[in-house]
Amino acid sequence: MKSFIKTLGIAILGGAVVLGSYKFFFEEDPLQHTYTKQTQIEDTLSVSPVNYVASTSIAGVDFTEAAEKTVHAVVHVKNKTVSRVRQSWSDLRSGRVPYRETIGSGSGVIITEDGYIVTNNHVIAKARELEVTLNNNKTYKAKLIGTEPNSDIALLKIDADEALPYIVFGNSDQTRIGEWVLAVGNPFNLTSTVTAGIISAKGRDLDETDANVQSFIQTDAAVNPGNSGGALVNTNGELIGINTAIASKTGSYVGYSFAVPSNNARKIINDIMEFGFVQKGMLGISGGDLNGNIADELDINESEGIFVSAVLEDSGAARAGLRSGDVITRIDDIKMKKFSDLTGYVNSKNPGDKVVATVLRDQKVMNVTIELTKNSTVSIPSIDMDLRNLTEEDRRQFKVTDGVKIVATTGGLSKYDLRNYIITKINEEDVNDIDDVQQLLRRLPPNGTILIQMKNSAGEVERFRYTMD
Repeated sequence: MKSFIKTLGIAILGGAVVLGSYKFFFEEDPLQHTYTKQTQIEDTLSVSPVNYVASTSIAGVDFTEAAEKTVHAVVHVKNKTVSRVRQSWSDLRSGRVPYRETIGSGSGVIITEDGYIVTNNHVIAKARELEVTLNNNKTYKAKLIGTEPNSDIALLKIDADEALPYIVFGNSDQTRIGEWVLAVGNPFNLTSTVTAGIISAKGRDLDETDANVQSFIQTDAAVNPGNSGGALVNTNGELIGINTAIASKTGSYVGYSFAVPSNNARKIINDIMEFGFVQKGMLGISGGDLNGNIADELDINESEGIFVSAVLEDSGAARAGLRSGDVITRIDDIKMKKFSDLTGYVNSKNPGDKVVATVLRDQKVMNVTIELTKNSTVSIPSIDMDLRNLTEEDRRQFKVTDGVKIVATTGGLSKYDLRNYIITKINEEDVNDIDDVQQLLRRLPPNGTILIQMKNSAGEVERFRYTMD
């Protein structure tokens, strides 16, 4: 028995020695491991000031200069509107018409030191009163100079007692996918707020009906309600777009936002300031995006471009010799991947400007100079109509010599279909063409009531009164 106990004791002692040796030579000291981690944390903290300074740039791009150049030139725009609400029994008994004041808001960009401000048309739509607050909290009453609803651009003016900070225009045609940009605005009634992102696409068309092909810059910089009308700038602090829309089911930012290119906005603003309305030029073609099926039919290797299906008679394209079946691949050496690229570029030009189109025909490439002609269809926001000068066919059909044809109704008139009507008089004055309409309307006070005389396709004369916005 004693021999067994002795043998067991020796075995236990031997096992303890072996186990202790293993732990001493092969296992890490837990205290030492903890200390090593702490040492790494201390090393990281010791260089954190350097990391903090470096965080003002990404991949060598510094955003601070662009932000400093732009935040003071982006303003808060407040829109006060008055609208009718449902009548109560008390209102009905007393004959009252109840109205409610609604306040909307957005952003705007100062573009001149004397107070011209560009914003979105939907930010100021139906405004009875406009108020602008600068980044230094100074507030001014704003005057609406003009709008272009189809492009969602509006021009305001404030009278300040000092020269104002402003943002210079950049060239939106030279922007590139992947380029860093900043979105500057006033979301949620905050003072100027800056977010960063990249240009993720160009030439985006958001109108699924194709009734009004547009061309937007798409970015992933965070844009929220209240950013509308704010600035999209490059890293030099130059204005390359006016933030307009977001793609979201919730109404808030989820990753995609869109801006009107600065070249288009600048052209609209210049026209409003010079003429009081927007002059639109056109090539004079209809067509669509080139795709693989069309390319196979034409036996060409190109898969991107604009396929010309028809050429408008007496247009710049017709005079330059374009014809059905041509494929336009470039305009002024800018690649045209889809029709919205073409629309966006042409909308930045004026009637009379000349562009050079690279055309593919019968597997041969040629350059054609095209003079843009005046678009015969003009939007008149004050009377909620798109109007067009008469063609010879219109004159024969309606048995008239002068007037303008209603192409579409918008805004408050959109529920009425007036497309087969010719306007012959406004306030008892004869209307010969669109220029007459614009001159007549410019002489009238804002929110004035006009009498419009029209002729329908049956030859009947109709009249109605309309209160302008």
